[in-house]
Amino acid sequence: MRIVGLDIATLDQGDMDWGPMKALGELKNYPRSAPDEIVPRARDAEAVLVNKVLIDAKIMAALSKLRYIGLTSTGTNVVDLVAARQRGIAVTNVPGYASNSVAQHAIAMIMHFASKIAFYDNEVHAGKWTSSPDFCFFPKPLVELVGKKLGIIGYGAIGQRVAQIARGLGMEILPYDVPGHIDPAKCVPLDEVFRQADYLTIHCPLTPQTQGLINRRRLATMKPTAVVINTARGPIVNEADLAQALKEGMIAGAGLDVLSTEPPEADNPLLSAPNAVITPHVSWGTFESRSRLMAEVVENLQAYINGQERNRVEAAGP
Repeated sequence: MRIVGLDIATLDQGDMDWGPMKALGELKNYPRSAPDEIVPRARDAEAVLVNKVLIDAKIMAALSKLRYIGLTSTGTNVVDLVAARQRGIAVTNVPGYASNSVAQHAIAMIMHFASKIAFYDNEVHAGKWTSSPDFCFFPKPLVELVGKKLGIIGYGAIGQRVAQIARGLGMEILPYDVPGHIDPAKCVPLDEVFRQADYLTIHCPLTPQTQGLINRRRLATMKPTAVVINTARGPIVNEADLAQALKEGMIAGAGLDVLSTEPPEADNPLLSAPNAVITPHVSWGTFESRSRLMAEVVENLQAYINGQERNRVEAAGP
């Protein structure tokens, strides 16, 4: 079997072992592939591995030997699942591999705003503590998380892991699920989540229903001390509305690991908004998380070779 990895740069930062994948066939990897490079590189491939490379019906038609698409991600939007199903091409994804890492990152964002460690470190290194008349130095108030309310929009594996960690910190959980991993009776109505939350963290998928879910109307109902965290998908947030809310002091802060366009355009309003902490879509990418991802990608392809169905998603197409 000829296997081609079309964009393995994010998965492999020079620290992954490709030996198990090479045992399954002849492997050729590319760090990234431009649209016009996909067909020439994968022309003879029976299996391709992709993360963000788009495999649509036109590309499938040009790859006559293609029988398997292995997503090195959970999301499936880069593959035309209907076309894959019609052509008999198996498609697999990897669910749940990054739950611990993304949850850790979301909690780290909360801790950033509560404990202000980066701010205080900067102040100390700027000489502010050495010139203080007191043994401690309090230019900004700190927040204790015990008793604070954490709204969680999306209560799947990641959302539930966030809740588990947050409960350990003494926080009260306000869960809202999209669509339904928990008993609806245990969900807090969405408007109440916005109104009550001291911190709001997003872990739902991007769908037509969730696009723009975080907008000016809902932000206006939040506490002025509230913080919004997004480690899910950028378009769930209306970025212009959030930037304006931060400028007006409508809410106290935002922690974002995802934006609507990645890498972002230089004029993205959140890049210049006050109290917006932004990391470059890295919450999923710990070594441990990527190692799990690699192992699952291998297992998925091995199962396909053995005639077994494992993490197959092409049947889920509309």
